[in-house]
Amino acid sequence: MVRRSRAREVVLQILYQDDLNPDGQGQTAESFLVSRLHADEELTAFARSLLSGVRRNRGELDELLSKTAENWSLERMAVTDRNVLRLGAFEILYTETPDRVAINEAVELAKRFGTDQSAQFVNGILDRFLQNRASE
Repeated sequence: MVRRSRAREVVLQILYQDDLNPDGQGQTAESFLVSRLHADEELTAFARSLLSGVRRNRGELDELLSKTAENWSLERMAVTDRNVLRLGAFEILYTETPDRVAINEAVELAKRFGTDQSAQFVNGILDRFLQNRASE
């Protein structure tokens, strides 16, 4: 659904900003969401739930992604890739979004906002994340 993809893009932009400026969270994120999503209440609510969920569970997500991304520390990853992974992992763990849809959406975000290798990298990590989750 294109509309939800747009919401994910906006959330990724805010997560990117959070990562680079951890003390700057707050009202600017809310106004950014509303303006970028053209005050669409349903879409804004979806984006809010993703944003608050990733922020709230960031420690757990980072720990799980670090275990999954063998030979890669989160600190070494590109900021965009790291946040796409957080968003994808959150959707897999905590939302009703089908796992494959969450991965595909993350890969599309990586293609749009990351480097030439980002989509492959994100796909590989989230696919392994999903396999690890299934084997637990």
